[in-house]
Amino acid sequence: MRGGDDRTGELFSYVDLEARVRRNHPLRAIRLIVSEALSALELDFAALYSPIGRPSIPPEKLLRAMLLQAFYSIRSERLLMERLEYDLLFRWFVGIGVDDAAWDHSVFSKNRDRLLEGDIAAKFLSAVLAQPKVKRLLSTDHFSVDGTLIEAWASMKSVKPKDGSGEPPAGGGGRNAEADFHGQKRSNDTHASSTDPDARLYRKGPGKETKLCFIGHGLMENRHGLLVDACLTWADGHAERVAALHMIEPRADRPQAITLGADKAYDAEDFINELRSMKVTPHVAQNTNGRRSAIDRRTTRHGGYAVSQRIRKRIEEAFGWIKTIAGQAKTKLRGRDRVGWAFTFAATAYNLVRLPKLLAAPT
Repeated sequence: MRGGDDRTGELFSYVDLEARVRRNHPLRAIRLIVSEALSALELDFAALYSPIGRPSIPPEKLLRAMLLQAFYSIRSERLLMERLEYDLLFRWFVGIGVDDAAWDHSVFSKNRDRLLEGDIAAKFLSAVLAQPKVKRLLSTDHFSVDGTLIEAWASMKSVKPKDGSGEPPAGGGGRNAEADFHGQKRSNDTHASSTDPDARLYRKGPGKETKLCFIGHGLMENRHGLLVDACLTWADGHAERVAALHMIEPRADRPQAITLGADKAYDAEDFINELRSMKVTPHVAQNTNGRRSAIDRRTTRHGGYAVSQRIRKRIEEAFGWIKTIAGQAKTKLRGRDRVGWAFTFAATAYNLVRLPKLLAAPT
């Protein structure tokens, strides 16, 4: 007998959200790690909120929702709230009930900005890595470092002379006026973006186009390729080496030497000498293009140097995920601090995606 195509809504539902999510869903393992990390940040959350007034969106739920935005490549808060309205999996992960209304996207963004003002992203990354089951996966001796360009949320048309001489004539062109800046000499010393003054003009190499961007930096442990630190700086020629020293220094305070793998951009004598003064063995790729490398045979003759050079390339997998899946190739925030917050948070999301399989693998 054929069933009828009738739509009848049930007045009550007796099925718990927990039963709607299959037992082997990867988000189950991720949620356990996230919940433990968020519990460790209880005092940090309390410091960001006033003890009086109306309750806001809980920061734990905000961060879980933002993780889903990174996991599923959701490009805006409006679409995230729409997905949260009908997706039971999203409701279960964030921690809201079936009958609870999803937040308005503007309310969500305003509450999120409070977290952007604190150093929550870096603390969240540390809280995830500090868990005993995660900590045993990390190498404490061998690391790799690299940087990647993060395009700013600003147009090249917004680049104006700092002295104000480039203002358009009154009443012409509207918001998106024609601009022909070809042939003009622009530099970060004389020009700045009116949309995001923290963004810098930078090009990746000779023949490449100049863009307004930042540089995101990551420090990876070599055992499983997890990011143990991340930061973001202005875009300039020395930023990668300065950030590398900043990230490796806290890990160099130990009796035995550690290694740091990097590409040719880090082959500079002052950088290599600084690493050696910290008892960090520089496993940096040799740059012999018309110059003499700062890396000599006392480093390259060891077998571990070749191993580090092979493994260091795995950090590109992290950058590829952060920029492609988590949507950080072109940021949607303005200001170095806010863009850096989002980059570090995306690095945490990358680790969380990889952790369930790593934790399930036999030791």
